[in-house]
Amino acid sequence: MIANIVKPGRSTRGVINYLYGPGRANEHTDPHLVASWDGFAPDPGRSADENAARAQLAKAMDLRVKQAGDRAPDGHVWHCSVRAAPTDRVLTDTEWAAIARRVVSAAGIAPEGDPDGCRWIAVRHADDHIHIVATKVRGDLTPARNWNDYRRVNKELIAIETELGLFQVERGDRTAAKRPTRAEKEKATRRGHQLTARERLRGHVRAALAGAASEDEFFARLAEEGVRVKMRIAPSGDAIGYSVAIVGDRNADRDPIWFSGAKLAPDLSLPRIRQRLTASNLPHDEGTGTAPTPQRGPSYARRNAVTTATQALDLLNSDDEGAAAAQLVGAGELLDALAQTSAAQTRNELQEAARAFERATRSHIHAQRTHYRALRKAARDIIRAGPSLGRGEDGATSAMIIDTLIFLAIAAAHWHAARSHTQQAAASHQAAQHLRAAYRAAAQTPMAEMRAHGQSLPPHTRARYADTLRAVLPEHADRIQGEPNWPALAATLAEAQRAGHDTTALLHKAVETRELATADSLSDVLIWRLRHNAKLPAAATPPRPAKRGAPQLQSAAAIQPPNYSPLSPPSARSGRSR
Repeated sequence: MIANIVKPGRSTRGVINYLYGPGRANEHTDPHLVASWDGFAPDPGRSADENAARAQLAKAMDLRVKQAGDRAPDGHVWHCSVRAAPTDRVLTDTEWAAIARRVVSAAGIAPEGDPDGCRWIAVRHADDHIHIVATKVRGDLTPARNWNDYRRVNKELIAIETELGLFQVERGDRTAAKRPTRAEKEKATRRGHQLTARERLRGHVRAALAGAASEDEFFARLAEEGVRVKMRIAPSGDAIGYSVAIVGDRNADRDPIWFSGAKLAPDLSLPRIRQRLTASNLPHDEGTGTAPTPQRGPSYARRNAVTTATQALDLLNSDDEGAAAAQLVGAGELLDALAQTSAAQTRNELQEAARAFERATRSHIHAQRTHYRALRKAARDIIRAGPSLGRGEDGATSAMIIDTLIFLAIAAAHWHAARSHTQQAAASHQAAQHLRAAYRAAAQTPMAEMRAHGQSLPPHTRARYADTLRAVLPEHADRIQGEPNWPALAATLAEAQRAGHDTTALLHKAVETRELATADSLSDVLIWRLRHNAKLPAAATPPRPAKRGAPQLQSAAAIQPPNYSPLSPPSARSGRSR
């Protein structure tokens, strides 16, 4: 069951007219009272003179409001709808009446056994839901004690679902971004947009924030994306807030429709953004328009991000909840950065993954902000490196980082599920699905090239690597050799051996790095771990023909360009460029 408590109203009669009317689309059928504060309230739905009964009911409910006079709350109408899940059986009026009494009691509107509880009614005009309306003045003429009513009502609904055998709804913790209104959705549909203005602006703000080092840089990025920005200035002259609008999005008076950062998402208010920027303390001495050098291109930034994301996985699996929560915030920025700079074949799925994972970045567990500096820096490096070409080393390192982020999203889902964060866990799983689709697109070409190299290996060489695999992973060896990319894994082991690595030790390290149970393709996961740990190029490197008289074994330096190291920066170029 889902409860929706709307903003307090001022007109009891107006709400009654709506509940007993036809509805916005003639969806109301047989409106009638199922329960009330004393069981004797007039029911316009069963009255010969419905209009008179509506007036009589409104007058009875407003009695204490009139008596309280100026002491009555300005918004004295409390309105809550309670809806059953589509798969639930149709409840009887008696069952709905009992649910209504439990809801008003839990909300503090009319606590059970309290003779001074507020006056309320429950109206049913559809099979699957009821509306509960109350006037928020108690019998002693004091305001209702309904603080934190939403959370208490939802807790009661969980008990009701269990007792009546109804569908167990996944509930949030009030850290979610505000949902678009019906009017916003209808407007987006009329204009041919898949997302509402509120959702599009939230995406723009998150994209501008990804890896930003300063407030000025954040607002400069927003301006670059064509978003209108309006600052809220205190009398002291300091900025204390901001609002954003889509160019051309106007109301009936032709004024821009502004959304404050806090209305987009709880963590996008200016104070919260400042906290994130200050805590991560990223260097911002480089201009946002500085062109990246070839050594610091997209593949280099993505390769380094693999190391950072792997470290985040370790923190996410630690006992430090604050540090773990921080990794989720940083991972959200990393996804936003990838989505902005991805090639065409992966862009849509990465954007959907970032949009889904946004919900997983917020919970009531306080994030220790200093712990997401590394991920924010990785996001910044990806933004500054510029768009990925989606082929060659760019495409292969994109597949490598996406593969790592799939594990990060799955770990986030498990972390949230262990803490009963059902919405965040579901969002993490959804993000993982989009990441899998992005991975398939990114990995198609590099895997095909590696497969071709693996299939060209002599049979005895492939057999030797099969023996190595069976020695390290006896329980998974048959499955891996049956996967389409087993030849690509053999090619990777061959490259590692040519680079001077002990393939058995390297494979052991790849297996121990992280669990394999959630992997769709074990061979794919091992390939990227091997290539990353051995500092091999992400794209396939065929063996070079040996010179006459030269040894067959090449050193790691012979095949590894300097910009593939995820740990140390490339050395400065000497001499003038030609």
